Amino acid sequence: MKYIIKEMSRDCAIEISNWTYEEPYNIYNGVRSEEFIQELLDGNYFSVIEENDEIVGFYCFGSAAQVPIGKQYQAYDDMSFVDIGLGMRPDLCGKGEGYDFFIKGLEFAQNKFLAKKFRLTVALFNKRAIKLYKRIGFNKIITFERKNADSAMSFLVMVMT
Repeated sequence: MKYIIKEMSRDCAIEISNWTYEEPYNIYNGVRSEEFIQELLDGNYFSVIEENDEIVGFYCFGSAAQVPIGKQYQAYDDMSFVDIGLGMRPDLCGKGEGYDFFIKGLEFAQNKFLAKKFRLTVALFNKRAIKLYKRIGFNKIITFERKNADSAMSFLVMVMT
């Protein structure tokens, strides 16, 4: 599949805000709000389009790719890394497209940000993604937990140098 990476458009942001994933991946569901759409349009997000102009996913970089509570655990103190986040359209997940999709995002970041070192944060339950990231060359550096009144979630920070 040939991917074209573009600045996030309002139309793509609206589409992403409507994405719905199956459990347990539903934590990645889009939020149907103007605030969420504005976040996607803040300059840190890029849409990924197929040749037929269908959106297949997105990448985000910098603080947009971080889990804010991770800063309390010094997970993001090393500023020599470029943080990368990504999302694929729900119907494409688990179909073997992740490797090529993620590699394209890394290549984009290498060119756009002159990045050589990458960091990502992933929910610890997301074994499918962690397996992919290890295959690409990422290694675990720290885990941390985000707690709120009714739940807790653990995250894994991984790096590739």
